[in-house]
Amino acid sequence: MSAEVEKKKVVLAYSGGLDTSCILVWLLENGYDVVTFLADVGQSEDFEAARAKAAILGASKMVIQDVKTEFVEEFIWPSIRANGLYEDRYPMGTALARPCIARAMIKVAKEEGAKYVAHGATGKGNDQIRFELSAYALHSTIEVISPWRLPEFYTRFKGRNDLFEYAKEKGIPLPVTQKDPWSIDANLMHISYESGILEDPQTHAPKKLYVMTTHPEDAPDVPTVLEIEFQKGLPVKVVNKDDGTTKTKALDLFIYCNEIGGKHGVGRIDIVENRFIGMKSRGIYETPGGTILLSAHMDLEVFTLDRELRKIKRKLDAEFAEQVYRGFWFSPEAEYTRRCIALSQDHVDGTVTVKVYKGGVYILGRASPHSLYNAELVSMNVQGDYEPTDAGGFIKINALRIREYQRLRASETSGK
Repeated sequence: MSAEVEKKKVVLAYSGGLDTSCILVWLLENGYDVVTFLADVGQSEDFEAARAKAAILGASKMVIQDVKTEFVEEFIWPSIRANGLYEDRYPMGTALARPCIARAMIKVAKEEGAKYVAHGATGKGNDQIRFELSAYALHSTIEVISPWRLPEFYTRFKGRNDLFEYAKEKGIPLPVTQKDPWSIDANLMHISYESGILEDPQTHAPKKLYVMTTHPEDAPDVPTVLEIEFQKGLPVKVVNKDDGTTKTKALDLFIYCNEIGGKHGVGRIDIVENRFIGMKSRGIYETPGGTILLSAHMDLEVFTLDRELRKIKRKLDAEFAEQVYRGFWFSPEAEYTRRCIALSQDHVDGTVTVKVYKGGVYILGRASPHSLYNAELVSMNVQGDYEPTDAGGFIKINALRIREYQRLRASETSGK
């Protein structure tokens, strides 16, 4: 291989779909030696078919890596600890997967001696930011090729129709079935749907859209009861109280929660969110296992954390969600936030029992060796170590500023 070809080696994030297949051929046209890369983060995909297609189209090599376990342990688990919800609703499945994929891809770029990496993310979305911030953080001299931001690409290909024509011209195999009228991104954590007919925020999602979850109305009439054990805020065991099924390995545990949540229609949301780049977008998400674990963790956290500590922790949770959503996983502030959150979880040990039923996760009970719940202190039947008369002074002290505020505002009004 000549020095010139070696210098233009690029690792392309490749799925085998229309967009990345066209980008692969376009990169070859522009003189690049293309190594295609595909990370297995739990999506339902024919990986060997993608490998064969890449070879037919001219890729010099195809690298497929299974990163499911590290995705759960190193990305999903920290998000469970952080009660990770962007804008209080979105569990961030795609945002969590991107740094995991980028890390694996940059490792391949280093091994292959590639100076470039490329991706097929659009110029309007969040993924271009997540991918590229991660790439630059992990490989300071890497150069990123983003075709959908290059005028020579997006003026030539104004949409999918142009890509179809290009594919026919270049002999790129086309899908044998009609593509769904929306965009899909799938991984272990969730499936997301956006674009196409969903761009109208009033359009109701068709029933056939959902893949991971049963429609709640069609879900079983008998609930499933799970006991979920946490150590330092991390799920370590799930037990099905109905049939005794037990899972302890992180990947197995998460897949099982997905299975139970999916069967009962848990984890569906339809939201309009604020993209980092500045526009609002409508997204529909299915996050069955993540929804179960987030609900259980949040309950145990309240049970075991001091009130004032949890106030600070909630602020850190919000920071975590912003940092992940906006692609700053490998930034110093995000590392600091995760460390602080991890420290807050030292006593978040115990079990939470939940009922999963008809689209809902219902907390049934919880137990912890580090509980701050004092049954005698809170009891209405036992006075315990508490003097009721103390409450009068407590109330008066708290009322002081309110009384003064209202008195002064009233005097201002009467003086006019």
